[in-house]
Formats: sequence, C-alpha cells, structure tokens
Amino acid sequence: MVAMAESHSILEKLKPSDIDNVDPQREVVAGITTFMTMAYILFVNPAILSATGMPKEALVVATAASSGLATLIMALYAKMPFALAPGMGLNGYFAFTVVPFIAGILSREGVVGVEAWQVALAAVFVEGIIFVLLSVTKVRESVANSIPKNLKYSIGAGIGLFLTLIGFNDAGLITAQVTKNGHLIALAMDANAFHSPSTLIALTFTLIAAVLMSLRIPGALLISIILAITTGMIAGLTSPPNAVFAKPDFSLFMKMNLHGLADLGFFTAAVIVFTFFVVDFFDTLGTATGLASLAGYIRRDGKVERIGEVLLTDALGTTFGAILGTSTVTTYIESASGIEEGGRTGLTSIMVALLFFASLFIAPLFTVAQAYATAPALIIVGLLMARAIKEIDLHDYTEAIPAFLTITSMPFLYSISDGIGIGFITYTVVKTLTGKWRDLNPVVVGVALVFLGYFLSLPSIRP
Repeated sequence: MVAMAESHSILEKLKPSDIDNVDPQREVVAGITTFMTMAYILFVNPAILSATGMPKEALVVATAASSGLATLIMALYAKMPFALAPGMGLNGYFAFTVVPFIAGILSREGVVGVEAWQVALAAVFVEGIIFVLLSVTKVRESVANSIPKNLKYSIGAGIGLFLTLIGFNDAGLITAQVTKNGHLIALAMDANAFHSPSTLIALTFTLIAAVLMSLRIPGALLISIILAITTGMIAGLTSPPNAVFAKPDFSLFMKMNLHGLADLGFFTAAVIVFTFFVVDFFDTLGTATGLASLAGYIRRDGKVERIGEVLLTDALGTTFGAILGTSTVTTYIESASGIEEGGRTGLTSIMVALLFFASLFIAPLFTVAQAYATAPALIIVGLLMARAIKEIDLHDYTEAIPAFLTITSMPFLYSISDGIGIGFITYTVVKTLTGKWRDLNPVVVGVALVFLGYFLSLPSIRP
C-alpha cells in the first residue's frame, strides 16, 4: 500500500495537467514500448556517423547518453510522454553533406590537426544555443509562424527521400555513376547486386520490416535490424561482438571545434547552422503537435499544452548532444507507440531514459551493425518522413513548385542544405514576380538572401 501511494505521488509530480485514469504500470509499459520502437537509433546513428571517421563504440555511448539525458529532461521539466534521440535525416546531413564539405575546405587550406566532424559538432552546438535562446523568448512564435507551411512540409519530405537514397546505396542496390546506358543513378547490375549476400539480406529485411510495420508490431525496425545482423553473422559477413558489457567510452565528450567553425566564413557557417536549426525546430514543432494531439494535450484554442517546455527540452537536448559527441537530438514521432499504450505523463519518459542509460554498458552489441543491416531502417524511415507530401498544397503553383524543387533537390543534389536553399530562393522569386509578394516576410527573404550569397560564393569556397 505504501509503495502504491508513493508511485501515485511521483506520478502526480510528472503530470503535465489534471488528467484522470493514469495507471503507473501502464506508464512503465508505455515507456518500454517507446524504447523498443526507437531503439534502432542505437544501431543506425553510430552506423551513419562513423562514416565521418568518428569511433563507433563512442558514438553508441554518445547516442545513448544524449537520448537518455534529453528524455529525462522531457520527463522532469516538460512532464510529457515524449522521448528524444539524434534525429534521422539530420545525422545524414551531418555525415554525408556537412563533414565531407568541411573536410574539403580543410584539405584545400592545408589545415592539419582538425577533424571535419569536430567542426560539424560545433555547428550543432551553436544551433542548439540559438534554439535555446529562441525557446526562452517570444521570438520562437514569430519564427514558427514565418516559414511557409508548404516549405516546412517539403523539407521533411525531401529529407525522407534523401534517407531512402542513402538506404538504397547502403543496401548495394544502386550505382551512382554514369553507366553504358547513360544513367546517373541506376540499378547496380554491373556489380551483380542480386548475387551479393549483403544486398539480398538488406532487401529481404526491408520486406520483413514492411510486413512488421504493416502489422503494427512495436519495434519493427529494431527487429529487422537484429535479424539482419544475425543473418549476416550466419553468412559470415559480420563478426560477433568481442564482448557484451564494456565501460562507457566518452571519448567524444567536448570534441566540438568552435574555432574551426568560425574559420569557414560567414555564409558557409550560417548555412550549415541554419539548416540544422530549421529542420530541428520545425521537426520538433510538428512532431510535438502530433504527439500532443494523440495524447489529448491540445487545448481548446488549438495550442499545444507546455509547448514552450517541449521546445526548450529539445533545444537543450541538441546542445548537450553536441557536447557528448552526436548530431542534433530531437523529439521522436515513435513516442506515439507508447502514447497508444497509455503513456500520458513524464513517467513514460523516465522509463525510456533509464533504458537508454542502461544501454551505455552494452555498447559493443550495437557496434556490429553493418550498412546492409541498417539500410532497411533508412528506407522505411524515409517513407515515414515523405508522408508530409500529402499536406502540401499542389494546386497553387507558387506554393507547389518551390516545395517540389525542395523535395527533389535534396536526393538529386545529395544535399539537404542545397534543397532548402533552392526552396527558399524559388519561393521568394516566384511570389515576387507573380504579384504575391504579400505572402513573403522578412525571415523568408532574409533566409533566401543568405542562401543566395552562399550559392554565389560556392566557386570560391567549394573545394
């Protein structure tokens, strides 16, 4: 009886509002469900970021620690049943766009002793600080209302296609070179893709993940990754981990290089930081709104309860994530699985945080994932993000064309930031020349001008 009373007392402190019928046991189950649904990030994030040269086991620790810390802040401060982790899409932007670009600049300038990923971490850190400042002021509402909704949706959808392209490449399914038929991107027939065990495993478990997702089985992506790794071990493609337990490797702690970021120049640094920020900010806003609606935390005036606390938590998560050594941390839509299980309070998030913290001590288990094993998750997550296309107004061409160019530019140019820049510039020009300049605002025009300056300066800054 005492234990029951204490659990309800704790629950009262973790409730965001006066809600009824909250069961502590259900909250714990909801937390476990959320963790199982999003634990694939412990495999996928290190697999993506390690392409930059960052140590994989340290990345597992940074991923688990930043996810646990940010989710714990969500529980204790925002009191919402939302979980956070390094964001999909932003980790791809970090690893496959920002780091190679910075590395090229450092190489051209003859800079030694500076790792490109350290400079990229600095950009994430600065983005987090800006997000924190906006979250504690009234400016955040102005920024949130300034970006046209169709551009917001197109950014998410474009990132989804970008991730899918990476997934296809990791699966060994495509070749990105000119073939005898003249294709720039084509089926990797010349490499005998369908005779490659790794490609066959990736395709098989993409289909299995699709079936599991369709059956609404919690942890579908995690299950597909684990089964793909196991199959790879049986086929001799992957070696088992040397150990199960290990002391957490925090070697990525405080590795960001702010001086190196400043040396990139204004336009380059501004575009990198802004891209991190705009995707993080609006992804969080959209995700939080959707989750709050599912949990019943939308007020009668249409506002999300404690949205300020949620945004600040996300901003702090990004900042601490950069300090710990990972890309942008953001609120996860997978939290919906726990909410559907009855999660309504911060107790759900505490359970998720504890499971992430426990993962710190089994990091070797998450380092065995090869690209073919995480490819199915990238392909399926690409679909989940691309669903935003249905929200875009395709009837007004002044809205549809900039959105379309944003979406298609990201995978075809292999750059999230270039896609965002093309979208903002096109939106500004089309609205102005069609007499709809009243749809513009200083934020949109300012961002378009920054990207224009960036594109014009590319011949001098691109390696």
